[in-house]
Amino acid sequence: MKTITFIGNGNMALSIAQGLKKSYAIEVVGRDMDKLQEFEDALGISIQKHLLEGFDMSGKSIILCVKPANVEEISRQLQGQAKIIYSVLAGTSIAKIKAHLDTNAVVRAMPNLAASVSKSMTTLTGDTAFKDEAIELLGAIGETRWLANEKEIDIATALAGSGPAYLALMAEALADGAVKQGLKRDDAMAIMRGLFSGFGELIQTTHPALLKDGVMSPGGTTAAGYSALEEGNVRSACINAIEKAYQKAVQL
Repeated sequence: MKTITFIGNGNMALSIAQGLKKSYAIEVVGRDMDKLQEFEDALGISIQKHLLEGFDMSGKSIILCVKPANVEEISRQLQGQAKIIYSVLAGTSIAKIKAHLDTNAVVRAMPNLAASVSKSMTTLTGDTAFKDEAIELLGAIGETRWLANEKEIDIATALAGSGPAYLALMAEALADGAVKQGLKRDDAMAIMRGLFSGFGELIQTTHPALLKDGVMSPGGTTAAGYSALEEGNVRSACINAIEKAYQKAVQL
């Protein structure tokens, strides 16, 4: 079984490791052995644990999961030349990673929270020599999409990387609306979850506009609710959310 090495032991690293643990041996590098033990406990399998100071990356396949601002700091504590670094750092360029970390190649990857249930939508770009390997590796946690350049992955970060938060807001708001009209909270939550589950399947093969038209009959309930969403500028707000998140990714 191939070994994959995580540098960083936060929520994103744990989510990805949950998706990879059946296919790869997991190795995790961090600052605090107690927190590394907590990572192992949460993952539910035995892993190799190492402290960051003096860790040798030589020949290893690394998934870099630290905060973007910490790249320069950790570079002073690592040794050796990695075979490949898969970076999940939002807005952190390949050039910056290569400037601070010794590696043969870099692939930027942007998974999302659904990695923990192997349903991530992960976008990739970087050294094309590792394209197939990257798709195979990150394909273990869901769907992948190789993009042409770093600008595109910064835009994709705003869509797929941040997207679960946007959908969570919509899910909570729709359930709250049903409760406001008199539906019990447990019923509203169960119905909302069923809605998102079914919609997730439909959107794979049907354009959003066609799904909307298929539900919206003239003068019906959907038309009334849809009109309220348009009056609330929900469409514009979603478009602006992508713009703002993309701009932030570029600034990081």
